[in-house]
Amino acid sequence: MSTDVARMLEGGAALWLADGPAPRLPRNVGAVVQTSGTTGSARRVVLSRDALRAAAEAARERVGGDLTWHLALPGRYVAGLMVQVRSAAAGRRTPVVPTDLKGLIPTGDGDAISLVPTQLHRALGDAAVTKRLRAFDLILLGGAPLGNELRERARDAGLAVVESYGMSETSGGVVWDGKPLPGIRIGLRDGRVGIGGPTLFDGYLDDPAATAEAMEEDTLLTRDRGRWEEGRLVITGRVDDVVISGGVNVDLAEVRAAAARIDPETAVLAVPDAEWGHLVVLFAGDGNLGAWREALAGALPRAWLPQRLVVTPIPRTPGGKPDREALNGLIAGENH
Repeated sequence: MSTDVARMLEGGAALWLADGPAPRLPRNVGAVVQTSGTTGSARRVVLSRDALRAAAEAARERVGGDLTWHLALPGRYVAGLMVQVRSAAAGRRTPVVPTDLKGLIPTGDGDAISLVPTQLHRALGDAAVTKRLRAFDLILLGGAPLGNELRERARDAGLAVVESYGMSETSGGVVWDGKPLPGIRIGLRDGRVGIGGPTLFDGYLDDPAATAEAMEEDTLLTRDRGRWEEGRLVITGRVDDVVISGGVNVDLAEVRAAAARIDPETAVLAVPDAEWGHLVVLFAGDGNLGAWREALAGALPRAWLPQRLVVTPIPRTPGGKPDREALNGLIAGENH
């Protein structure tokens, strides 16, 4: 696929990376990717060649030169696509490695890789993989919050980790360690993150209503909440991540963060409940509800503690995010 990416950047055929047959696309289209849709509401995002080139150039300017990007993510989603775009724009090949990073071999001539936090967490448990990652100039993390504990573990291991924030609609990560890439504009409107700049998408394919809802003039209105801390953007959660349980506003992003500090392989959702309004549900690989509530009690208000535990491996989307649709299915299965 890397060859197809290089040809696309040079004016060749657009890349169709969505489900279903490819329609006829305008000449300026570089790729159509499907969002990783954690809620099942995946959309087809149209990215122009200019947007993809701009994203690659912004990354190059941030790191101060060209790197060889290694592909350890699915190439049909935006994070994997941008790995290939950055390498192709630099005139370099894209080494492909398994998602478990076994067989990862740095070139020694400037290396970078994009991972999701789950991959990093597992890699740190493998001394051989950690040693190879130590030779990389840049390890870009995205898809889910990195978390302070995992970040510190990685840096203590000598890994050059950088947390990215972005989405399919922005041609991937456009904020690195809280700092917008060159040419990217970030604004907060009542705490809601807005993004502008040359990397933005051209719209959702065949869905002008959704495009109009997402855009305000030349700014993408995300569904994320954020704030500025010492000149850096901090994502605090989703617009819809505050629910009412027992008459109390519960910030699910804070509950997720507290659980992840104990075990990164966790997830948190809220489900409607006739008595409470919403129940806070924790998903984890092991444990019992009482032990989890006790472990979280020092970090969260009592009213925010999980009211239900589902013991399960965390299902994830191809982009590495907890799959909310699958998690809701697990809850529905337990209710029958």
